[in-house]
Amino acid sequence: MTTTAEWVSGYAEAAGISPPSQDDIDALLQLAAVSAHASERTAAPITCWIAATAGLTPARALALAESMRPT
Repeated sequence: MTTTAEWVSGYAEAAGISPPSQDDIDALLQLAAVSAHASERTAAPITCWIAATAGLTPARALALAESMRPT
């Protein structure tokens, strides 16, 4: 089985970019968690896609999601 690090590194290479830093990975995982818990689980990958398409850094994307979290 391929590890997460191997998959991410290989996917980034195939996409022609450097893999994300550990800080970016942590923020992306938190972004996915916030969006999955604030809505349905399927919102997590779509939220990450929106953030990437909008050109948001993982930290900015996470801050935006946290600002939208229901209270």
